[in-house]
Amino acid sequence: MTDPPRAEVSTDHRSARIAAAAAFGLQGFLLAAVLTQLPQYQDRFGFDDTVIVVAVVTVSLIAGAGSILAEHLARRFSSRTALQLGLATIAAAGGVLGFSPNTAAFFVCLSAYGAGLGIVDAAANMQAVTIQHAYGRFILSSFHAVWSVGAIAGALFVAATSALGVGVAAAQLTAAFVVTAGLAGCGPRLLRRREPAGTAAPATGPVAVPVPIRALLALGTAMALFYAIDFGVANWSALYVKNVLLADAGTAALALAAYQCAALVSRLSGDFWVAKYGEIAVVRAGSAVGVAGMAVVVFAGSPAVAIGGFLVVGLGVPVVAPLCFSAAGRLAPAGQVDDVVARINLFNYAGTLVGGAIIGGVAAATSLRIGFVVPLLFAVGLLLLAPAFAPDRDRDEQSEWAPDRD
Repeated sequence: MTDPPRAEVSTDHRSARIAAAAAFGLQGFLLAAVLTQLPQYQDRFGFDDTVIVVAVVTVSLIAGAGSILAEHLARRFSSRTALQLGLATIAAAGGVLGFSPNTAAFFVCLSAYGAGLGIVDAAANMQAVTIQHAYGRFILSSFHAVWSVGAIAGALFVAATSALGVGVAAAQLTAAFVVTAGLAGCGPRLLRRREPAGTAAPATGPVAVPVPIRALLALGTAMALFYAIDFGVANWSALYVKNVLLADAGTAALALAAYQCAALVSRLSGDFWVAKYGEIAVVRAGSAVGVAGMAVVVFAGSPAVAIGGFLVVGLGVPVVAPLCFSAAGRLAPAGQVDDVVARINLFNYAGTLVGGAIIGGVAAATSLRIGFVVPLLFAVGLLLLAPAFAPDRDRDEQSEWAPDRD
C-alpha cells in the first residue's frame, strides 16, 4: 500500500483530535457504568434475566434510531453539534437513570440513554473520520482505543463504588457528572462546520455522486460481524467459563477482562499496523487471529485455556470497527461523509441484535460450547470480507484523505 501524501496538520485539528478522543472515552466510560450496574437494577426492581435481555435489546434498537437522528443533525447543523447534543443526552439520562422509582421510569430513562448513545456513536465517528482526513494517515484506531480505556475505567469505577457501598443513584449521578465535565472541556474544541470555498452549487449544478451501495454493504456486513463477536464475548464468555468449564464466578469474570485488555492493545497498535501493511492485510491477520482464538475457546478443556482463547480473540478482531469507518469515509462521495458514517454505524446495532439472538438460540438448543461456534464462523466471514477494506484506488487517488466539510 502506498501512503497518501500527508497534509499539514493545524493546531485546530490536533486540538480537535484530543477533544474527539475524549468524547470516545466519555461514551465508553458511561456505557460501562450503565451496563455493569444492571445487576443492581435487577435486584432493585426484581427483574428476571429476560427483562435484562429486553433492556439491552431496547438500548440497541433505540440507539439505531439515534444514529439516524445524528445523520440529520449533522446535515442540518454539524457533527460537532450532534456530538455535543448526544453527550448531553447520555449524561442527563444516565444520571437520572439511577433515581428511577419503578420499572416504567427505568425503561424511559434507558430509552433516552439509548437515543443519546446512538447519536454519540455516529457523531464521534463522523468527527474522527474528518480529523483523519485532515491528518492524511490512518488514526481512527486510536480513537477506539480511548473508548476501550473509558470502558475499562467505567467498569472499575462501578467496582470501586460497589466496594465502598455507594448506592446506584449516587454512582450513576457521579458518572453523569464526569461526562458533563468532559463535555464542557472537549465540546468547544470539536471541529466546527467548514464549508468548502465558494458558494453552494446552484440547483442546476451536477447531479450528486451516488453512494456505492454494494461496497458499503460489504463494509456494513463486516461491521455487523465484528459487533456480533464482540457482543457474544461480552454476554456469554463468563457464563461459558462458569457453567461449561465449571470455574468460580471470579475466574469467569477474567474472560471478559482478558478480551477487553487485549482489545485495547489491538486498537493502540492498529494505526501502526495499517500504516505498515495496509487495511486488507490487517483485517486478514486480525480475522485469522480471531478464528484461532475462537477455536481455542470452542475446544477449551479448562478455564485457563478458554480465558487465553478470549484474550487471543481480543488481539485480533477489535481493529475491524475503526477500519470499517475509515474505509466507508473514503468511499463516501464529497459532502456525504457524515451521512455514510451514520449509516455504517447502524450495522453496529444490527450485529449486537442478530449476534446475540443467534448465539443465544444455538446455545439454548444445544450447548454454550456449540453456541461459540457461531462467532467462530463470524470471524471466518470477516476473513472473507477483507478485500472490502480497500475501496477503488482510482477513486481514492482523487479524494482519499481530502478533508470533508464537518
